[in-house]
Amino acid sequence: MWIDTHCHLDAAEFDADRDAVRQKARQVGVTRCVLPAVQRADWGQVAQLAWRHGDAYALGIHPLHVPQAQPEDVQALDEALAERRDDPRLVAVGEIGLDFFVPELCTPSMRERQWTFYLAQLKLAQKHDLPVILHVRRSADLLLKGLRLNPLGSGIAHAFNGSVQQAQAFVDMGFALGFGGTLSYDRALQLRRLAGDLPLSALVLETDAPDMPPHWLYRTAEQRAQGLSQGRNSPAELPRIAELLADLRGLPLPELAAATCCNALRVLPKLAHL
Repeated sequence: MWIDTHCHLDAAEFDADRDAVRQKARQVGVTRCVLPAVQRADWGQVAQLAWRHGDAYALGIHPLHVPQAQPEDVQALDEALAERRDDPRLVAVGEIGLDFFVPELCTPSMRERQWTFYLAQLKLAQKHDLPVILHVRRSADLLLKGLRLNPLGSGIAHAFNGSVQQAQAFVDMGFALGFGGTLSYDRALQLRRLAGDLPLSALVLETDAPDMPPHWLYRTAEQRAQGLSQGRNSPAELPRIAELLADLRGLPLPELAAATCCNALRVLPKLAHL
């Protein structure tokens, strides 16, 4: 049994075969996916998909969508969380966070705008007693600052790739760290060290499908120029990603499956009721 704690099954890349993609993942043991929304327009679809496939979902405004988001979207999120308070499949506020990798988001005004939306969504998570799913890209320290200002009981730092000290700070706040296909790249030495050395209780698995493809799906620019298409990541890749993590830690695969599922249920408590 595997839980993919971060899968964008609502993405356009899955429009042609979404149900088949989810069924294939189920056949290889991915019993549950968590579907985080990235913008207000997606909230209804992720909820619908979660119900259709027996999965879970989160509602939020992703930092990459903050430039287009409006202040009234935060109010709409508050209302949506209140309306769905009793929905057992709503397990978190997310995907929210900060992104200081994309140049357009690094201007002073955009940094401030991201911070404003991030803090507002943390306050909503507090208000509605939900954990958060965080987008962490060159922003761990400021994300941690926001959590110190607005403490939460738990959450997931998705696609974590920071330092040992930053990892420990998230763990100390009750968070788990999400690891996925980037573990498969030989150059990801620091990430592999983290995944191998952190307490097992700190780890959850994710694909970020259709993004963050593992190396066996990746095509270089030269290969794409030659006509090879970029492989599409999907939740069915999770068991193979898990094998990498199990090898890194010297664990039997069933032990890793049990531990990471237990961790996911701990940091997203409503998952345990599905």
